[in-house]
Amino acid sequence: MTVDEVLAEFRQAGALLEGHFILSSGLRSPVFLQKALVFRDGARTERLCAALAAKINESGAGPFTAIVSPAMGGIIPGYETAKQLGLPFMFVERENGEFALRRGFELTAADRVLVIEDIVTTGLSSRECITAIEATGAKVVAEGCLVDRSGGRADVGVPLTALATVDFPAYPADQLPEELERIPAVKPGSRGLA
Repeated sequence: MTVDEVLAEFRQAGALLEGHFILSSGLRSPVFLQKALVFRDGARTERLCAALAAKINESGAGPFTAIVSPAMGGIIPGYETAKQLGLPFMFVERENGEFALRRGFELTAADRVLVIEDIVTTGLSSRECITAIEATGAKVVAEGCLVDRSGGRADVGVPLTALATVDFPAYPADQLPEELERIPAVKPGSRGLA
C-alpha cells in the first residue's frame, strides 16, 4: 500500500482533517488524522493492518512472540495487526501517569515484542510504552505504525516501520505560523495535554 493509498483511506473515512489542532504531543498542526473514524470501519482497519503486517514481515525485524500497544489509540491497530501476524496481543495503559501492563497481561525475558502504534508524531508514547515493556524483562525488537507524521524524524528507540511516512508540519504553541495563529485551536485527541 502506497502513502497515497493510506491517506486515501483516511480521506474516505473523513479522518484527514484540516484546521488548527492541538496534537496529543502538545504540538500544533494544520493537519489532524482522526483515526477513530478509520477504525470504526472493520474492513478498512483490516486492509490497513494487513498491509502494515506485510511491511513488517518484509522488514525482517522479527521473529516476535507478542504485540503490545499503548492504550488508547494503539489498541485497535495493535489487535488487528496481531491477528494478521498470528501473535498474542496485549496493551499497556496508564497507571499513576505511567504505562504499565495490567489486566493479567504478562511478559517474560524470553519475549520478543513488536510495539504497534496508530500515529507517531514525536515518539514519546512509543518510548514510554517501550520503557514499560522492558521493565518486565522482555525485549522490544521493533515498532510498527500506520502513519509516521514526522517524516521519519521521530525517534522511538527501536527500528520503526511505518505503513505511511508523511511530513505534516507540527509546531510548538509559541512558534505558530501566522496562518495558524488566526484559527482557534481544537483538541480532538484523547490525551489530556494542553
